[in-house]
Amino acid sequence: MKREIKFSLVFRDMWQSAGKYVPRVDQLTRVAPAIIEMGCFDRVETNGGGFEQVNLLFGENPNKAVREWTKPFNDAGIQTHMLDRALNGLRMSPVPDDVRQLFYAVKKAQGTDIARTFCGLNDVRNIAPSIKYAKAAGMISQCSLSITHSPIHTVEYYTKMALELIELGADEICIKDMAGIGRPYSLGQIVKNIKSKHPEIPIQYHSHAGPGFNVASILEVCDAGCDYIDVGMEPLSWGTGHADLLTVQAMLKDAGYKVPEINMEAYMKVRSMVQEFMDDFLGLYISPKNRLMNSLLIGPGLPGGMMGSLMADLEKNLESINKNNIKKGKPLMTEDQLLIKLFDEVAYVWPRVGYPPLVTPFSQYVKNLAMMNVMQMEKGKERWSMIADDIWDMILGKAGRLPGPLAPEIIEKAKKEGREFFEGNPQDNYPDALDKYRKLMNEKQWETGEDDEELFEYAMHPAQYEAFRSGKAKVEFLADVAKRKAAQNAPAQATPQPAGNTETPAVSFALPTTPQVMNVDVNGESYRVTVNFGDVSAPADKSATPVPQPSTPKTETANNTGAGEEVLSPLEGKFFLVKGTSDTPVKVGDAVKEGDILCYVEAMKTYNAVRSEFNGTITSILPSPGDTVSEDDVLMIIQ
Repeated sequence: MKREIKFSLVFRDMWQSAGKYVPRVDQLTRVAPAIIEMGCFDRVETNGGGFEQVNLLFGENPNKAVREWTKPFNDAGIQTHMLDRALNGLRMSPVPDDVRQLFYAVKKAQGTDIARTFCGLNDVRNIAPSIKYAKAAGMISQCSLSITHSPIHTVEYYTKMALELIELGADEICIKDMAGIGRPYSLGQIVKNIKSKHPEIPIQYHSHAGPGFNVASILEVCDAGCDYIDVGMEPLSWGTGHADLLTVQAMLKDAGYKVPEINMEAYMKVRSMVQEFMDDFLGLYISPKNRLMNSLLIGPGLPGGMMGSLMADLEKNLESINKNNIKKGKPLMTEDQLLIKLFDEVAYVWPRVGYPPLVTPFSQYVKNLAMMNVMQMEKGKERWSMIADDIWDMILGKAGRLPGPLAPEIIEKAKKEGREFFEGNPQDNYPDALDKYRKLMNEKQWETGEDDEELFEYAMHPAQYEAFRSGKAKVEFLADVAKRKAAQNAPAQATPQPAGNTETPAVSFALPTTPQVMNVDVNGESYRVTVNFGDVSAPADKSATPVPQPSTPKTETANNTGAGEEVLSPLEGKFFLVKGTSDTPVKVGDAVKEGDILCYVEAMKTYNAVRSEFNGTITSILPSPGDTVSEDDVLMIIQ
């Protein structure tokens, strides 16, 4: 009998790799006993990157969710681990140092044992503080190698990085094969090299099934000395998710390894509950294509966790392109055609922006940049004509050192726009902020929470936390669920095609033609709200009780009724005047110059700056911060 291999259920990532949301806390606490009863897991991934933002998005307190969800595993002696994005903490953008330090103290107090830290650029400088803060909080510091496949990312590259992390104090190493494109032999060599120098360091392998390498990779890394394997389970394994527990256990048992037995009765309980959660509402945000494995993913190397959200976003991008095609009398594009264009553009963009490992947030940045290029070029505009500020920060070195050189066309664009490159420590760009958020909470008369967990949440996710506290997030989420359920249950009908189009008619769904009234519970109070479908100018039910809106600035209009040039939204998303509380929002009456940032549209997990195309004075601001806007909606008027 060979040595023992232990399993970790990546329950958080199972959901995030499939779609947009994770289960509610009541669902999580229901499934936890059955996961424990399965008897085969030494570890469970319970929280981390993406998870807590999702709680906020559908109006649930993430701190309550983490405490209640980790407790049964703590009581059963099963270790819990979270995903930590190093400089970015739990979000897509960098986090101040004092917020990062509080992060680990809060998560340990809430019941998380292991911090799995990765830097999307593999910049060890960004991971080093996380090692220190995690260990100070009493957590196990597990540091990740973000695996990708390029001329730069060699076995020697990753071996050197692992040894540096161990020298800095990492307790464990994770081989984070986030796209599943690591080649089995090379991954085995990386593990062998680490174990030859540090046999005492536990190694955990995390991979996605997508392009089809990962079962072979699991066997290779185990043969090389790996200790823990991350697994998923039906109905959320394979595809953009992870290798299934049953397959991995059977393969390793046959290879002579000591592996835990599985309580199949409990397995079926978990499987049944996961399907129940999908049928409840989570399946509304899971593309059926995410259940499929796809060797096309070898080329772009996009990670499984991102592919889940990509397929959910793709329909909006396709709609935007086809609106423009209809205007111009061009044939409609299909989703498959857009996906191929996107993959091709990722292959073009990735080396030109320095080969950042395709993992959150930089996988999203590369994908978003490629998608914006495709959308702009389809509309007759230039490539690189829309680059979000967070993507510029990556390009300029503010988020860390890029593994490869930038293309001359990118350097030239940066110089043309007067942007400066940064060579220092990325953390220096993001000053401490806890005092500012503590002051804001005092002003709002909000409690900072047990172990300062509410303070942490506000500082980590300011805009989402405010929408959660106001109740707006829950109302918008439930309204979106209602729309999707109506579309799911509506009869299919053919969509008329523009003249000359020979494509098979697209299928759409007949949504309700009148507003629908629903009851929504917000912070313990019940409200009746109206959900509009299609034309929002349709008369609403007069008896519906309006839901209080958050205390954000309302639509402003100058006395001259807002005459002037219209500023249009470049894409669908949420409208914000600023990215953070330290920014000063523009207001009606402000003079602006061509190129000035007016506002942001948050889409595809990034804030996309909307700049003025002319000089003038703002006469109107139409949406309120947090409002959903469509492409070509009028955001402001400048005279």
